[in-house]
Amino acid sequence: MAARALAERLRTESGAALLLVGVTLLALVWANSPLSGWYEHLWELPIHVDVGDLRFDMDLHHWVNDGLMVLFFFVVGLEVRQELAIGSLRQRSSRLVPLVAGTLGVIVPALVFLAVAGHADPHGWGVVVGTDTAFLLGVLALVGPAMSSQLRVFLLTLSVVDDFLAVGIIGVVYSEEVRLAPLLVAVAALAVLWLLGRMREWRSSPYVLVVVVLWGATVQAGVHPSIAGMLAGLLVPAVATRRDDVLQAKSLFRDYWQSPSASVARNARVGLARSISVNHRLHDVLRGPVSLVVVPLFALANAGIDLRGGALGAALGSVITWGVVAGLVVGKLVGIGLGTWGAVRAGLGRLPDGVGPGSVLGGAALSGIGFTVSLLVVDLAFDGTPAGQAATVGILIAMVLSTLLGWTIFTVARVRYGEASADLPVTLSPAVDPDRDHAKGDVDAAHTVVEYLDFECPFCARATGMGAELREHFGDRVRYVVRHLPLRDVHPHAYLAAVAAEAAHRQGRFWEMHDALFAHQSRLEPDDLRGYAATLDLDLERFDADLTDEALHARVRADEASAAASGARGTPTFFLDGVRHRGPHDARTLIAALEANEDDPALRRRS
Repeated sequence: MAARALAERLRTESGAALLLVGVTLLALVWANSPLSGWYEHLWELPIHVDVGDLRFDMDLHHWVNDGLMVLFFFVVGLEVRQELAIGSLRQRSSRLVPLVAGTLGVIVPALVFLAVAGHADPHGWGVVVGTDTAFLLGVLALVGPAMSSQLRVFLLTLSVVDDFLAVGIIGVVYSEEVRLAPLLVAVAALAVLWLLGRMREWRSSPYVLVVVVLWGATVQAGVHPSIAGMLAGLLVPAVATRRDDVLQAKSLFRDYWQSPSASVARNARVGLARSISVNHRLHDVLRGPVSLVVVPLFALANAGIDLRGGALGAALGSVITWGVVAGLVVGKLVGIGLGTWGAVRAGLGRLPDGVGPGSVLGGAALSGIGFTVSLLVVDLAFDGTPAGQAATVGILIAMVLSTLLGWTIFTVARVRYGEASADLPVTLSPAVDPDRDHAKGDVDAAHTVVEYLDFECPFCARATGMGAELREHFGDRVRYVVRHLPLRDVHPHAYLAAVAAEAAHRQGRFWEMHDALFAHQSRLEPDDLRGYAATLDLDLERFDADLTDEALHARVRADEASAAASGARGTPTFFLDGVRHRGPHDARTLIAALEANEDDPALRRRS
């Protein structure tokens, strides 16, 4: 049980950060102990792999840096593609502020390094451009605001820009002499990845095979494979889950329930895999091994510098060390801070809801944790020279100082300016009004479930049957309430459908129209809405007039404002007894959460 608890702890972002700290300390102790010779010999161990006429001849250190670490950058590329396709970089208003901040968070640290240490070794400016995303988010979980999901999304988006630019710099500036033939093979592999995406290939094995070929070609070409990993991840398609695919998977699982055989089980596994994009499946498979094995192994191989014999004193006296410290600690804070402020002032976008300037500066300070990317550039730029030792010491000092600076800023922001969290609201606002809200169930029911819905959303409760399961389980102990949250940017018909439901309500048929709209989600044009009204025997002349009634439009907009004030940003969003539910929203999870509320009277009847 203790081992399982430890494993679960290490899978969290804070646990992964603590693991990296522990491995870094282990590498330092090992490299400065009587067993330091073993440390050096381990990473100098030659490993030869022959594939036909091709020979991959590298020591263990380079297999880690140039081999395993391609998985790290591949996962980063997968995350970037997700953010661009369906995440926080999808909308222009959401991506411009972190785009500007992330870009200045690369440029300013490089300029700071060159100003401090450029005369000694200008080639090392790339050490300070990157941010270790995993380490940053882990430390944020340890020292940041108690609730920081919105700040986390902002910093993740910013670090996506940072990582993309840093990997590009590594691939262009720090690659060896390029060989043309294998480079053309690498380009062809990228083209094949693009074609696989265009063909909507759902199996992961073709992508994995092509990525392996791409890695081998870039190594043979003399291009650092980090850029290959990033580009490969960007080309693996990420799409939102479609309800039709989920229903198909559900049908296949029903077949297995009725006829549990190996062939039917195989069909069910295939159907389940096809319902989730290959990007998300690969990311889910690789994220754990990369954070728990690949990155710690990289830290073990690169953080162990011998500081004996005056080496530490020499490093502390080196301008390279302090150029790295200044670039990461000061440059990141100033660059990201100025970039965010300038982008907001220029009207390019705004900060996420709940995120104040103190939280942004605290996150900017934590961005000075370069670690993984910085250590990789040290290996490329300095290749084991005393300057490389000095730069590594600077990275470790910057990691400590950035953490302390971020913690200090977060503390001041909380105590002085009241920024106790960097998250969306969690309390339903306004509370349920029986005279206004659409509800099923007794006003005195033990539990109230409020759903913000969108009639084009394929996963809202009426479409999934979740609401019926809640009522079946709790009976008259639960009251079910719906409010409108039409996602106008992705569901163009949802707003008018919400108005149509309110028009039906004026004739006492809200729930009937509610069911009709969900039953025909793909047909919500004005003529379709009128047809459903006719089927429900509504007064069509009155229905047509109500569709243009400003009072009903104001009613829907009031629900949208309520969603914003309550922290609902997507559909479906549920509030259980007045508190926003976070996490999976299947019926079993919601039932368990409501039953847990029964043991805590303070959480009950808050709506």
